[in-house]
Order: sequence, then C-alpha cells, then structure tokens
Amino acid sequence: MFSRSFKFFLGSRLLATAAQQMILVAIGWQIYSLTGDPWDLGLVGLFQFVPAFLLTIPAGQLVDRVDRRKVMAAAMAVQFGVAFVLAWGSLGEWLHRNHILGLAIAIGIARALQMPSTQALIPSLVPIQQLARGTAVSSGVMKFAVIGGPALGGFLYVAGAQVVYGISALLLLVSVALVALIQRPAQPPAAEPVSVRSLLAGFTFVWNHKVVLGAISLDLFAVLLGGVNALMPIYAKDVLHTGPWGLGLLRSAPAIGALAMAFWLTQNPLSSRVGRKMFVAVAIYGATMLVFGLSTAFWLSMAALIIGGGADMVSVVIRLTLVQTETPDEMRGRVSAVNSTFIGASNELGDFRAGAMAGGIGAIGSVLVGGVGTLLVALLWMRWFPALAKRDRLVS
Repeated sequence: MFSRSFKFFLGSRLLATAAQQMILVAIGWQIYSLTGDPWDLGLVGLFQFVPAFLLTIPAGQLVDRVDRRKVMAAAMAVQFGVAFVLAWGSLGEWLHRNHILGLAIAIGIARALQMPSTQALIPSLVPIQQLARGTAVSSGVMKFAVIGGPALGGFLYVAGAQVVYGISALLLLVSVALVALIQRPAQPPAAEPVSVRSLLAGFTFVWNHKVVLGAISLDLFAVLLGGVNALMPIYAKDVLHTGPWGLGLLRSAPAIGALAMAFWLTQNPLSSRVGRKMFVAVAIYGATMLVFGLSTAFWLSMAALIIGGGADMVSVVIRLTLVQTETPDEMRGRVSAVNSTFIGASNELGDFRAGAMAGGIGAIGSVLVGGVGTLLVALLWMRWFPALAKRDRLVS
C-alpha cells in the first residue's frame, strides 16, 4: 500500500524515537537519583525547550530550501553524539547534573531540526488521498517506539545507565542509514528569497487560517497543562513505590493507548465531525490526568495513562492531517516548523511547568491543576474557534 521510501522513513522514525525515549527515561531517573530535586526534572525540559523554540522556525526555512532527508539525518546524528557522551560519562562515573543539563540543550537543537523535516517529508512520500491513513500509521509507529523505548530503557537501566545510552547510540546510527535509503522526493524550489518575511511566513499562514491555528494552539495548551512526563520519576519512586522498571512502564503507558487508537484509525479513518471529536478527545485526556494525579495504585495509574494516550492520538491525527492538507507544499517546512514550535513548547515547557509547580505545591497538586486546566482549555477553544468545532471532514 505504501512506497518503499515511506517504509524506510517509518523504520528510521521507529528506531530514532525508541532511542530518544530510552535516553529521556534514563536521564530522568539519573538526574533525580543524583539530586532528588523536582526542580531539576523541570530544568531538563526547559533546557530542551529553549533551543528548540529559538531554532525551529529557522529550521523550517532550511527544510523548505534543502533536501529534507539531510536535515532529518543531521538531527539524528546530533542525538547520536548526545547518547555517546552520556554513555561515556556514565561509564567513567564523571557525569553529573550540569553535564546532563548541557546535553539537554543539544537534544533541543536536534528536535528543532527533526520535527519540521519529519512532518514536511510525509506528504512527499504518501499520496494526498492516503495522507490521513499515512499520518495515522506514522504516528502509530512513533507511539510503538514510545511504548518500547521507555520500557526497554527502564529495564536496561538496571544494568547501568551506560548500557541504555550505548544501545540508544546504536539505534540512532541505524536510523541515519535508513534515512539514506529514502528516495529523494520531488520538492519545489524555493522561489522567495531568504528574508524576515519568508522566515515568518509560517506564522502568517497559521494566523490567517483559523482552523489550523485553533488545532495547533489547542494541542499546545492541553499538553502544556496536562503533561505529566517530568513528574513520572517522582510518582514511580515516591507515590507508587516502584523502581526504574516501573518508571519505564509509566512512560510507555500513554503510547500503548495511542498505538491501539492509531491501529483502529488506520482501519476506521475519521470521516465526519472531526472538529467535535477533537474537542471530546482533549476533554477525555484532561480527565484521565485527574485520575492519574489522585491514584496511588500502579494499575489504575497505568489505565489512566493508557486511556489518555488513546484520546491524545485522536487529537494528534486530526491536527497533523489538517495542518498538512491545508498547507501548500512549498510552505510545508515553515508551517511544520510553527507546528513543531507549538509541540515543543507544550512538551518541554510543560515539563518545566510540572516540575516547577511540583516544587511549590507537590507533584499531586501539579498534576491536578494541569488536568483541570486542560478541561477549561477544551471549553474555551470550542467558543473561540467555532470553525474548528464545526469542521466536518479532514480534507475540505
């Protein structure tokens, strides 16, 4: 059904995402074990967010002007370097808090390159009539990696952090090789010269297309408030009383639900009332975060995260498909960069919000405030973006 190049793309994304998740789960446990301070968990997210926020928009300009495969491969090569240094430092026992925070900056730089190049490449590898299905498959593959990566990283951490980082480096090398096997897709030459106007063209496009603006900003604030990844080391160690393996399973749980939902969506593509379904999915996501925040039972926490992950996948597929179908190909890099900036802000800045708030009112209070905030965002966005709420089909 899909081309060989798209399959190579999926394989590369699978291995690279698994490696990224393994690195993140090991970093979280390692820095919390070193300092015992929730603030440092938030700083890991902040140090990733700042370079990603500053560089993603220029990266989008780059993606629209050069071979998108090379940008994607460069991002994975940077992450290989991070994994190598982490493995070296852990093996030599000289890796400490400041080293980890410094390497978090490099991860943020890699994300600035990877996210817009990955998103802009998909429509070039999949026919437009299959884009919704291809997006669901790509998201499902990523979520599969998000399941296996943290779980594998958590179990391997028992043998030492250097083992986790070393295997991650190997996976990233293979992912770069798979990118090299992707046939170069047709890419229209950039007609507009580099300027501040062209650099900000993605923002202008999104601002003028309210359906796209509503979908991207809804995801931004929902995950910014509802994200709990930064606090999972605290929940695993102090609330649920498990070890690194428990942390790995908690990090994998949302992706289990997301993968199941992605598989269902490939067989049952969203065909009507997609706007309403997106808002319902965000509300369910917020409600599951409230359950997770109050839970002291491992099985209930896992169940809440799995359901929340499934709901989030519905929102992700709708958002990504709307962004790609509403955007002309010559601007996909820059618009994808805007989308990536919003996603990065919701993930990394959300981690910082969760960690900083946990330092003041505790981890449970931080999660509960975020869950309530997510529900309020869903209600407000339905009122502020009626065109999105009334959207019937993905392809207009």
